[in-house]
Amino acid sequence: MKPYEFPVVAGAMSFGEFLSAARGYASWVPDFIIAALVLVLAAALALLAHHFAMRAAKRLISPRLEFLKSLIGATHTLTRFGLAIIAVAAVLPAAPLGDEARNVVAHVLFVAFIALLGWSATIAITLATNFYLWRSNIAGRNDPLARKHVTQVRVLRRVTATLVILLTVAAALMTFDSVKQYGVSLIASAGAAGIIVGLALRPLLTNLFAGIQIAITQPIRIGDAVVVENEWGWVEEITGTYVVIKLWDWRRLIIPLSYFLERPFQNWTMQTTDLIGTVLLWVDYTVPVAPVRARLEQIVKETKLWDGQVVNLQVVDSSESAIQLRALVSARSSPEAWDLRCEVREKLIEFLQHSYPGVLPKQRAELVELDRGPAAAAS
Repeated sequence: MKPYEFPVVAGAMSFGEFLSAARGYASWVPDFIIAALVLVLAAALALLAHHFAMRAAKRLISPRLEFLKSLIGATHTLTRFGLAIIAVAAVLPAAPLGDEARNVVAHVLFVAFIALLGWSATIAITLATNFYLWRSNIAGRNDPLARKHVTQVRVLRRVTATLVILLTVAAALMTFDSVKQYGVSLIASAGAAGIIVGLALRPLLTNLFAGIQIAITQPIRIGDAVVVENEWGWVEEITGTYVVIKLWDWRRLIIPLSYFLERPFQNWTMQTTDLIGTVLLWVDYTVPVAPVRARLEQIVKETKLWDGQVVNLQVVDSSESAIQLRALVSARSSPEAWDLRCEVREKLIEFLQHSYPGVLPKQRAELVELDRGPAAAAS
């Protein structure tokens, strides 16, 4: 056989034989450059094949299959990364590398494979929870059961994803002998370094376990109306470490998860979203209560904010100058209860002003003529 001539065989030529034959035409090129070109070329071919496969899949999938299309979109980068790792690992044994360099590349590929598994797990968790929420159709905010499921799914998803990331990082670090030995010696010695690490991770671990407990016991749920730190608002989001409260004036109050397990707070929608609103009015003793009660019943029947359950008017307090009327009205949610209270207060005051203006609160005073004595009488 002539120099640099490819061997002619009856069967198909393997990749290793092809590479050895082609090596004769570029004997002046260093081996590490040849190996790098081979690995890069394998990854590039894998990415190119993935690109055409994704384009073909998007054309073949019907637009009605929304979940399948979202699945391909969510795993697009993941599958591209995985295919490149497989291609590089397949050509690595044939690459002209020494044992030490090949072991280093193999180690890098192994760590990348561990990261790929962790990445796949987090994507699978996200897709599974999204599919559950989509199939269950539980996006309604005024349904307590729906908000319970949404809260559990979202909190447990974040907690599980955090655990997967921690396990993935730990597994990747344990592949390095130096890090593994340091971790073993750290656990065995239980010295100052271990205490420092434990103190540094305490907030993360506290909120992590708090998230699990909140997802199970449900002291708060997404959409709940709560009073925290004397601020009233709705639970807008529950993350793995904190809760976002949307206040009534659209500000956001950020509270750590552990707060809701260690300190008291008010949850206005724990069992149901229905709420009873209170309207207090100070009026004169001469007010006729029955007409005011009738006007209250008329007001709630004319508004769409009332849920048709509770309406009542009572005299609940009195002082030396006035009495206090308390109107109770119910609504389907906390925002509607607030609007209903404002509407009832406004219309009751208007009713008193037009029908009974004399019963509005007033200050009574009595004029008394003082006896000025004999001198004043003589004058």
